[in-house]
Amino acid sequence: MSASPSRTRAGVWLIGARGSVAATVVAGCAAVTAGLHPPTGLVTETPPFNAAGLPPLSSLVFGGHDTTDCPLPKRAETLAADGVLPPGLPSAVAADLAAADREITVGGPLPGDTRNAEELIAAFASDIRHFVRRHRLARAVVVNVASTEPAPTGPGLPASSLYATAALRAGCPYVNFTPSAGLNHPSPAREAAASGLPYAGRDGKTGQTLLRAVLGPMFAHRALTVRAWSGTNLLGGGDGASLADPAAAAAKNAGKERVLADTLGTTPQGQVHIDDVPALGDWKTAWDHIAFDGFLGTRMVLQTIWQGCDSALAAPLVLDLARLLLRAHEAGLSGPLPELGFYFKDPLGDGPSALADQYAELTAFAHRLAQARAGAHTDDRPTEHTGEQR
Repeated sequence: MSASPSRTRAGVWLIGARGSVAATVVAGCAAVTAGLHPPTGLVTETPPFNAAGLPPLSSLVFGGHDTTDCPLPKRAETLAADGVLPPGLPSAVAADLAAADREITVGGPLPGDTRNAEELIAAFASDIRHFVRRHRLARAVVVNVASTEPAPTGPGLPASSLYATAALRAGCPYVNFTPSAGLNHPSPAREAAASGLPYAGRDGKTGQTLLRAVLGPMFAHRALTVRAWSGTNLLGGGDGASLADPAAAAAKNAGKERVLADTLGTTPQGQVHIDDVPALGDWKTAWDHIAFDGFLGTRMVLQTIWQGCDSALAAPLVLDLARLLLRAHEAGLSGPLPELGFYFKDPLGDGPSALADQYAELTAFAHRLAQARAGAHTDDRPTEHTGEQR
């Protein structure tokens, strides 16, 4: 008789698995698991999540799709040279990076690929299933951390939607951490609704929008009138190059502006601009200029500058989301998870936009998972027999 799949190992299949975010996710998970660094930025490692039954970081097995051939160890070395990863960390977790890199499969569609959408979906889904079987995993989650793609213009499915559909057909919950279409396309959206799987997205909230989700409610609660709110983003790396395309930037900017409309109750003047500055690499600067009226119409201004490392901001959120979706799948939840809006600029489902309210929903969700776990343990207890014959 064959052994059953391991209950202690779960898969994280990354779309864009050789990118900066993915390399930081794998290296960071290994570093925290080995006790080399504390779990700073990992919300799921805080007390409200202790009883939720989330899979341990040490149980996660990484793999994924990518169209580039730069090995993860090499990518990590580059990130360390740029100050994204701590010095010496790539060497310390070299075995983990190499193990994850061996599980990365060529994605697509690549130039000259003649396969149609259904053939690509079937191939991607097969890759994911083989990964799960090869490692005898209880389950796996698919997370899109690839560079932003332009908004779809033709009738065909964009690459992000091909991968999302493949995740569903492989029986995996799905997270879209990018502003790309993913499940936000009629065909995969219908498939997601019928899949019985949990999913979440889209576009991770790591910097400027995170700050807006805090400041917007502040102005509303203090009854201060915001007249204009303008912003600029300077970023390099793959996302900077992708978002230099106005079509690719449109979805990301829509999420940034939506949080203001939702939290302020009105849409102030001003726009968000994204500038590609290749010299910045993985680092980004976000500047906001907020013009508001105070008592008796006194005109005032608040300016903020957010400077951060995109991969280091994103990686703990990706690990949080992977663990939460894996646990939600185990608990039998399905459909969009609006309780995870805390992590996204443009969350699926209905939910609040203010960060404090989103955090309250997230911790309530953790409590719900804990209750489901307690109920499962109760059901697993042996039945007491009184000795009566039936």
